[in-house]
Amino acid sequence: MISTKSEILLVEDSQDDADLALRALRNGKLNNNIHVVEDGEEALDYLFCRGSYADRYFEQPPVLVLLDLKLPKVSGIEVLEQVKRDPRTRTIPVVVMTSSSEDRDVELAFKLGANSYVQKPVDFVQFQETVKTVGLYWLVINRSPTCVSGA
Repeated sequence: MISTKSEILLVEDSQDDADLALRALRNGKLNNNIHVVEDGEEALDYLFCRGSYADRYFEQPPVLVLLDLKLPKVSGIEVLEQVKRDPRTRTIPVVVMTSSSEDRDVELAFKLGANSYVQKPVDFVQFQETVKTVGLYWLVINRSPTCVSGA
């Protein structure tokens, strides 16, 4: 059965950061389901409807992916590369949210098609505010191709 509520995919291996991000998105009054995965392999399975997510539908991709770079099993860079390479997933907005401030990570993420790159603030309050702002921008303010096509 296809759900009518749009979904956010949060790819985060730190339980503390995932909990903070979930709280911030909910405090932002975003009415989206939020699905959390802890590694890059599970993220790819979710996005490409395979493995334990084989019952998902490609016709209903997440409206936003919040992607950490430093992930177990498959790196965030590899996830980003596969998502942006595939015509079925390339238009999904991917926001890299990571602790890395290294120029090479920023440049590579944008070269591979990241829609945004956000360095996670260390401060608890700033972290929550940043996630809330990212969510509001990508889900309320920004107009995406799915809005245009009516999907």
